[in-house]
Amino acid sequence: MTDRPSVLVPVRVLEGESIPEGVPELLSTAHVVLLGYHVIPDQTAPGQARMQFEEQAIERLDEFEEIFTDAGATVERRLVFTHDGQKTINRFIREEDCLAVLVPNATGSVEDVLVAVRGTVGIDRLARLVAGVFGPIDASVTLFHVGSDDETDADAETLLDAAADRLADLGVAESAIETRLDRDRGPLDAITETAREYDAVVMGETDPSLATFVFGMPADQVAERFFGPVLVVQREPPAESEE
Repeated sequence: MTDRPSVLVPVRVLEGESIPEGVPELLSTAHVVLLGYHVIPDQTAPGQARMQFEEQAIERLDEFEEIFTDAGATVERRLVFTHDGQKTINRFIREEDCLAVLVPNATGSVEDVLVAVRGTVGIDRLARLVAGVFGPIDASVTLFHVGSDDETDADAETLLDAAADRLADLGVAESAIETRLDRDRGPLDAITETAREYDAVVMGETDPSLATFVFGMPADQVAERFFGPVLVVQREPPAESEE
């Protein structure tokens, strides 16, 4: 059985954000790192904010944790009062060694998943996330690649075949895996337009961080571009020096 992939779920815990419908079921086989955070003004000390709002925030986190555990996920939780929400998200990705970050748009039952494959770097991490989250629910997986001008169709097919083979190695049925190549659009337009045909999207982090790009957009733009939940698979963390 594939190990539970660790997925960071950031929630602005005191601003009325909730866990969208379908997300707990989506992550029922994952290890959820539930990050409740509240962005405070620069002049406010985090300790002061914690004294004032901690009890209310903990009550909300209790509710969210119960929703995920009832669905079957394992959960660990963190509560942070911060001056910079994006830096906090990035820090917890590293500290908790999260395989992916969730952009938690609502979803119904997930039957078809679009997996954007960009290059050989990260295929194993993409496959581990897809097999761990979607394999147990028997979702159909489409491996999607946008070819570049200097890339032949044979190169693209080799890349997609490698990703499909890795998914099969991790227990995803070969009959559930399809591949798809696009050359007519830029990567972001191709992914967002193609995503309309699917229930969820998995895509890899890029430089600069796609997590930063996605979370840096206003929520209505994220919802407009990505109709369902998006799992952003993070790059392998750099090896630490042994000095």
